[in-house]
Amino acid sequence: MSEAAPSGNIIQEYFINIFRYKYIQYQGRARRKEFWMFWLFNLICGQVLGLIPYVGSLYVLVALVPSICLHIRRLHDIGKSGWWLLLPLPFFICLILIRYLLTLSAYVRLGAYVPYIAFEGLIWSYFVSCIIIMVFACLDSQPGENRYGPNPKGSWSCIGGWL
Repeated sequence: MSEAAPSGNIIQEYFINIFRYKYIQYQGRARRKEFWMFWLFNLICGQVLGLIPYVGSLYVLVALVPSICLHIRRLHDIGKSGWWLLLPLPFFICLILIRYLLTLSAYVRLGAYVPYIAFEGLIWSYFVSCIIIMVFACLDSQPGENRYGPNPKGSWSCIGGWL
């Protein structure tokens, strides 16, 4: 896919161009501004479209792929692998399974066998792993070129300034 040239319109540059030119682009790097501006417009658009029945759900499905790809590119920008994005997934799956067991135990009277403490621990683990991913999204770009490509902010000068 071709790279879009930055325009003067902030919505065009950080929201619409993600959907048009970087929909499934997970290679390369994305700077903090691109990431957070997309999430801001994504949140606003999702809230507005969520007022219309079924349109909000459809928008979430459409925005899921570019959101994941942008997050992977953001992790690449700080020098981390995109696989870090899967950190909360095992906790989330275990939460769903234990929640199912808790619901099942109410019907079968297995309450003594379902570990409620493990459920609370998994909730905290899930939130901590989500916070770790959020902190990664807040970190500054790795200066210079890394294994995922050149720095999207620009070149790093040897005297410590930006060119």
